[in-house]
Amino acid sequence: MSSSLRPSALTRALSAAALAALSLSLTACGGGPGSSDGGSKGDPAAVRAALDRPAEITFWTWVPNIDKTVALFEKKYPKIKVNLVNAGRSKDEYTKLTTTLKAGTGAPDVVQIEYFALPQFAMTKSLVDLAGYGSAALKDEFADSAWSQVSVADGIYGIPQDTGPMAMFYRKDILDRFGATPPSTWEEYGALARKIHDAGPDVRITYVDPGDAGTSNSLIWQAGGKPYTVDGATDVAVDLKNDAGAKAYADTWGPLIENKLVDSTASWTDEWWKSMASGRYATWLAGAWAPAVLEQNIPQSGGQWSVAPMPGGVSAENGGSSVAVTTQARNKEASVAFVQWLGTDPEAVRSLNSQVGLFPATKVLLDDPGFRGAGVPFFPGGKPNEVFADMSKAVRPGWQYLPFQVYANSVFKDSVGQALQPGGNLPGALATWQDRVKAYGKEQGFTVK
Repeated sequence: MSSSLRPSALTRALSAAALAALSLSLTACGGGPGSSDGGSKGDPAAVRAALDRPAEITFWTWVPNIDKTVALFEKKYPKIKVNLVNAGRSKDEYTKLTTTLKAGTGAPDVVQIEYFALPQFAMTKSLVDLAGYGSAALKDEFADSAWSQVSVADGIYGIPQDTGPMAMFYRKDILDRFGATPPSTWEEYGALARKIHDAGPDVRITYVDPGDAGTSNSLIWQAGGKPYTVDGATDVAVDLKNDAGAKAYADTWGPLIENKLVDSTASWTDEWWKSMASGRYATWLAGAWAPAVLEQNIPQSGGQWSVAPMPGGVSAENGGSSVAVTTQARNKEASVAFVQWLGTDPEAVRSLNSQVGLFPATKVLLDDPGFRGAGVPFFPGGKPNEVFADMSKAVRPGWQYLPFQVYANSVFKDSVGQALQPGGNLPGALATWQDRVKAYGKEQGFTVK
């Protein structure tokens, strides 16, 4: 995920028009994965040959500076022209993409899609199944958590672009003030939260955002949850009420919220950034994209932050995107060749990291001692990449997103978000969220359990 993005805020409530556009029901689009034009019929040899033939492809992405990486591709394969288009971030792009797909014309050849939204487009014949084009052979080149998120309904519907393994960012100066070290368990985290709270009103251990479904999903995932399951093209299950990870999330965060040990506030606002810069929060639980975001928005805090593993030593993804090929692609072989190069070529992935600011999904960097041990000026004296790479390996397996996760996230604020403040009933709110999500799935033609 790009360093300039607001990873969690992007998944907040959508307008009615946007939701209507994003309601890609199976009945409206017909069929399921694997039946899309150019799906598993591809030829890996034709993909390789396409690199030496004239072609022009359009790539929708909102990532700043990615033109530097694309320029490397065009230099290496000068017969292929890549037209970059910023069609808007996240939901804005998805709304435009849905409109063009339904119209049957105007969609890009290649498109950036966040992991949480990928199943929705994969399940509705919008994307090419890349398995038949040789992409299945790339599995071992990527982190397990990244590859699992592009593998939908026995197909491969994107190539991982970047990931966001979750880590605990902390203010060294604040923890030093309390004589504390980074908490290694959630019990220690809660105890430190109480200690900080009792010292006065100026500092809290962290905050919760009532509109941020992404982080709550990540924390449920990190706790071992699997509240969403998808079987084939139409059978899904939603269990936010009894899932063990969802219960652990509620058990951890409910008391923190009820006892006012954390703030309840919207993130990515000017006021929030002022709080982050002033030392209002001792920790920030976020993906590996966070260092670039901190440096861009509050550079004056450089040297004050450090990073540690998540409490409990296990992790989850918090952000990240894939690059997919649409069924409207005019030259599917050239498009597939480009997305495969973007995700696996060593020069490309190093450019995406060093020039664009994306945390890698590929083992060519994650396992590279030079990358892991590299210093980061914003974190003097530390090796944050080592922590992030370890957290990438520690991401719990088996997580799935719903084929209508965009909608599910959009109604988070009106259900769970209401409980992320003192007096709220977090378990009850999770049950309400579950009911709304299941009802929507049934309306869209899914068999929902």
